[in-house]
Amino acid sequence: MPTHLSGVRHRTAVPDDAQITDWAIAAARGDATATEDFIAATHIHVWRFITRACGDAHSADDLTQETYLRALRSLPRFAARCHARTWLLSIARRVVVDRYRSNAARPRLADTADWQAAAERTQQTGLPGFDEGVALLDLLESLDRPRRESFILTQVRGLSYEEAASIAGCPIGTVRSRVNRARQNLTHLLKSAESAA
Repeated sequence: MPTHLSGVRHRTAVPDDAQITDWAIAAARGDATATEDFIAATHIHVWRFITRACGDAHSADDLTQETYLRALRSLPRFAARCHARTWLLSIARRVVVDRYRSNAARPRLADTADWQAAAERTQQTGLPGFDEGVALLDLLESLDRPRRESFILTQVRGLSYEEAASIAGCPIGTVRSRVNRARQNLTHLLKSAESAA
């Protein structure tokens, strides 16, 4: 990440999608300042999306860096058929999917016989909201990947259904259906958990 962010951090207004897209177009033409502004304006959105999508804040930094490496290589071909942020989040989605595929193909090794207990002992607990955050992550993890992705894009990130459909590479109706089913699944799981408690 650039050390100088061209004053983006000092701006009071959050840049809108049109401004971010303009920076992406200028960056594609080789404007170094626009490249820095583009990265600075979108970095937190990409990092949050990846963190939610993969459920692993430790991997989010590496995956965010990979997203920007791919995006900057592809930037000269960016045709602005959608907002640059939407385009960038679709690249982030592919980076996360590629990581899942890579991890699924790799055998898992553990130095201990009870690796799950060892992992649970290293988790930090006792923080305000910790249990609720873990419960929410567990509930989101229980959804299949397409539903979780659509739910996070629209309900957590606040993207429109159209933007989410562009990122997911599917029709808007499919995103709406996935979000609706995700809500139904989460509601059912919450009710089941409350009745069990």
